Amino acid sequence: MQHLLTLSDWTSECMIETLDLAAEIKAHPGRFADVMQRKTLLMIFEKPSLRTRLSFETGMTQMGGHAIYYDTSQSPMGAGKETLHDTAKTFSRYVDIVMARLFRHADLEEIATYATIPVINALTDMAHPCQILADLQTIREKKGALAGLKLTYLGDSYNNVTHSLMVGCAMAGMHIAIGCPKGDEYEPAPEFVTATRALAEKAGVRVDIYHDAMQAASGADVVYTDSWMSYHIPKEKLEGRVKVFMPYQVNEAVMQHAARDAIFMNCLPAMRGYEQTSGVIDGPQSVVFDQAENRLHAQKAVLLTLMRLAGRL
Repeated sequence: MQHLLTLSDWTSECMIETLDLAAEIKAHPGRFADVMQRKTLLMIFEKPSLRTRLSFETGMTQMGGHAIYYDTSQSPMGAGKETLHDTAKTFSRYVDIVMARLFRHADLEEIATYATIPVINALTDMAHPCQILADLQTIREKKGALAGLKLTYLGDSYNNVTHSLMVGCAMAGMHIAIGCPKGDEYEPAPEFVTATRALAEKAGVRVDIYHDAMQAASGADVVYTDSWMSYHIPKEKLEGRVKVFMPYQVNEAVMQHAARDAIFMNCLPAMRGYEQTSGVIDGPQSVVFDQAENRLHAQKAVLLTLMRLAGRL
């Protein structure tokens, strides 16, 4: 069974074909109005969401299908009364495809082991592949191509978005520069650095890590940031983290070090005055709401790709 747990589960060719499909869906939605007729998506949520739920549920509806929202906090799965093994085998008898937004990547892997339908990672502590597909779709729309571009990510880099961006950029033939504080809790996980540098070397691109925002942003075609306060971080840590990350805030000075036609991205939610200034996120270089919209189109493409590979369409 073909799943999407991380982008590295797919080949570069499959990823690009899915981006092509996303562009076609966006341009000609009417062609896909009935492709999911009588098909059901199960959406398992252990973590809160706005864009993830709305984009997947709307996507299924617009393609003629149905989506079920399943909150684990009100279920036997969340209460620990039913194993992931039994949960996966059960839902595989009812629905056609499942997406899950979970805390632990290991739990998603266990679900995928026992599911007999495609499983999509809608976010775990390790990876966020659907977000990066929407990001790549947005970059290609704005820049015309992906290969050879430089993306700079600034801020908290020990997180699922950074890890998946590293993989996605390498697979797309893009350079990625990361600007973050020193320290294991702020830098990308070493295993991701090693794995993505190997991918990047094959593609003839680089994965660079800096501890200076201006150096990382120099010449960037895309400047990207994410929240300094991910869902799992206690609120009482805000003041300390602001002090650590403020040198990596995306502000007007940072954007001046990037390419003149650079775009700004944030996967949202965003805190103005923290990871970026209001002038940047609300300015002419910002594409954050195009980026958010493309979650809908990219995730439609993921659903269709996996359903076709599973022989369910």
